[in-house]
Amino acid sequence: MGFLLEEQYTLCCYSELRADQAGLGYHIEHVENKSQAPQRTFDFANLAASALHSDHIPTLRNTVSPADRAVAVFGGHAPGKQAAVNMNRFVSPHQPDCARFFAYLSDGRVVPQQTLDSAERARAQYTIDLLNLNSPFLQNERQRWWDELDMLYSDHLDQDMDLECLAAVDLVPRNQTLHPFFSLTRQFFGQVAERVIQRDAPELV
Repeated sequence: MGFLLEEQYTLCCYSELRADQAGLGYHIEHVENKSQAPQRTFDFANLAASALHSDHIPTLRNTVSPADRAVAVFGGHAPGKQAAVNMNRFVSPHQPDCARFFAYLSDGRVVPQQTLDSAERARAQYTIDLLNLNSPFLQNERQRWWDELDMLYSDHLDQDMDLECLAAVDLVPRNQTLHPFFSLTRQFFGQVAERVIQRDAPELV
C-alpha cells in the first residue's frame, strides 16, 4: 500500500479523493477484478490504491442523507465494479491519458469530456457509471471544493494577486502528496495550471 500511495501522491486511483483526510481509509484495488483475472492477483501493474476501506463503508453512508445511503459507495466497492468490468470499455487509471476522458462541473458532477468522439464518450460514461463517480458523497465534496476555488480565484482577481501562486498551492506536490481532486483543480485553472505544472511539477505533465 505504501508504494502505491507514493506512486499516486496519496490520491485515490479513481476519485482523486484523499481518503486519509476524509477518514475513509484505502484498500488495495485490483483494476481488473480478481474474479475475472485471477492470474493477475499479485501483478503490481494491476494494483492501485483506492479510497474506501471496507470497514469505513458505514462511515461513508452516514455522511449522506438516508435517501442517498444505498448509492453512496463508489470506486472499487461500487456494485458495478464488484460485479464485472469490460476492460475494453473501462478507462483504467493506469492508462496514461485517462484524465482526458473526464470533465468536472461546478455542481460537483464528473461527465465525459466534450472533445471526445462518440466511442470515447461511451467509455467515459461507462467508467463513471461503473465506479459510481457521481456518488452523492463525491459530488458534494467536489462541489464544495469548486466553490472554494471559485471564491479564492475571485478574491485574487479583485486584489490583483498572482493566480499562479494560488494554483501552485493545490497543484504542486509536497512531501509526495497532492491536494484532493487534482484533475478538477487543473481544469479549473486552465492555462494557469499548465504553466505552473510545467514550471514546478513537470513530472505531472
